[in-house]
Amino acid sequence: MIAGQPGRRMQFDADLTACAELVQKSDPDRFLAAMAAPVQARPLLFALYSFNIELARAPWASQETMIAEMRVQWWRDAGAEIAGGKPVRRHYVATPLGRLLRPELAACIDAMAEARRWDIYKDPFADEAEFDHYIDRTSGSLMWMAAASLGQADEAVVRGFAYGAGIANWLRAVPELEAQKRIPLLDGTLEGVQRLAGKGLKKIEDAKAGRAGVSREAAAALLAGWQAEALLKQAVRQPERVAHGQLGQSEFARRASLMWRAACGRW
Repeated sequence: MIAGQPGRRMQFDADLTACAELVQKSDPDRFLAAMAAPVQARPLLFALYSFNIELARAPWASQETMIAEMRVQWWRDAGAEIAGGKPVRRHYVATPLGRLLRPELAACIDAMAEARRWDIYKDPFADEAEFDHYIDRTSGSLMWMAAASLGQADEAVVRGFAYGAGIANWLRAVPELEAQKRIPLLDGTLEGVQRLAGKGLKKIEDAKAGRAGVSREAAAALLAGWQAEALLKQAVRQPERVAHGQLGQSEFARRASLMWRAACGRW
């Protein structure tokens, strides 16, 4: 059962099927993680992951900043409807998300959307605190909403692990962000990349020390970060891979690692 929906098992209707197809096409890593999760967790995960794709795309919808702002605001408004327990606008992602996500968790959507406004403009992050805020409000809020929807979990542990996963994903995105004339790193030197990757690793290590605070049900949400530790270690050893877009594991290593973690319930 999905948390917040007692006595109901969410069926894969046309909307959820479309959500799953979007995730499969646009976020294949999270698609694999969702498919490795227990069957009953998948509707919620696909709804959240498809929402994340739509929100992440919103700032890039137009070169006109006003239009991009409007697209981001659309999702802020949808999140407010869910958070307020109001009827949710008809949309193939927003509709199932409104049925599956508890209002108190949907409050995270506003902070996620606000953070995504950074993507609209070309200003660098002001400082480390602003950068950390962005990673926490995007990666951290997504993983927290998923984990808390599925079972009992310590928010600090989940957000700590999500920070490390978010850094790994961010480092993989650096070449594309730079191609779009963004300045993704506070310190783009090899040493700066190593420090950032090391910080992400430390967050993951600290989260693992608190593993007991995350139930097995909620742990399905953390499968999305299954590659993070390996990628961050790679960035520490070979930081030049980041600029060249070469962070990554072999297909066999990726899938084998995910299967092992899913089977053992470890992250």
